Amino acid sequence: MTTAAPARHWAQINEVTFVAGIKFLFLVFRLFGRLLFVPMLAVGVLFYFLAYPRARAASRDYLRRLHRDMGLPERAVTSWMVYRHFIAFGDSILDKLRVWSSAAGGDVAVQWHDAHLITDAIAHGHGGLVIISHLGNIEMGRGMSHTRPGLKRTVLVHTKHAEAFNRLLGEINPESAANLVQVSEMTPATAIVLSEKVAAGEFLAIAGDRVPVSPTPRVAYSQFLGGRAAFPVGPYVLGSLLQCRVYLAFCIHQVDGYHVYYELFRDQIKLPRRDRDAAFTELAGAYAARLAHYCRLAPLQWFNFYDFWAEPQAAWVDGPR
Repeated sequence: MTTAAPARHWAQINEVTFVAGIKFLFLVFRLFGRLLFVPMLAVGVLFYFLAYPRARAASRDYLRRLHRDMGLPERAVTSWMVYRHFIAFGDSILDKLRVWSSAAGGDVAVQWHDAHLITDAIAHGHGGLVIISHLGNIEMGRGMSHTRPGLKRTVLVHTKHAEAFNRLLGEINPESAANLVQVSEMTPATAIVLSEKVAAGEFLAIAGDRVPVSPTPRVAYSQFLGGRAAFPVGPYVLGSLLQCRVYLAFCIHQVDGYHVYYELFRDQIKLPRRDRDAAFTELAGAYAARLAHYCRLAPLQWFNFYDFWAEPQAAWVDGPR
């Protein structure tokens, strides 16, 4: 019997392997537009596609699960579809760079849905917690936040695992890192700082679809696209500490451009003193259901290229991303 290779933690998978190549492609786009950029991106993505069998397998597994969930035949998930999934990821990287470049403002179409949830809170001086995901391109919402008067956002990230890409964003626009806070380790001091931000009317954003980098990650299990998957409990712990409204935000690319969808997730998260696991399971399940809904709207835009349904394992804290 062959023993399967152990699943790797997402932090051990290098999403942005060739930052120099990304910089070159972005330069090509700015100088020559999509006419030359598209074929060059296709070649670069093909190399990544061929060189990373684990990422290919993860993509195929996700797409098959999604097809089953949508009542579509699994045989439709071909290598070509997996390659298109990789291409969509490459396009998303370009758009992240575009939105922070000086030229991005006029050519990136973004439509906002239920933005009143945020603008009403801003009008009353309230902040909140926004749970995001690796579906679509939430960077668009962050980079275009200047179009929403009074919106101040702080994104909680594991910058140790994205240093190269964050540096690249910083080279394009120094303001790109102005509202990033590293939370690889949540300390009481960090919690106080975040609480002060929310009290001042800011919105904190944290991903809900990646297990934290930790020797003993705290997770809750939920059904997601027909399988049992682990989700981080950090967003819900943070929400209970901050005692503020908790929202969901999804930004996906559709035919006419990017669409940012806001939803009210909870008016307030109150965790019981006992049986917290049940509360985490309920919250993670509610989040997973909404993530699945938007995955159906944008099947090729969920960019978690690792075995999401595997048992979570510890990762090296300083491993590459």
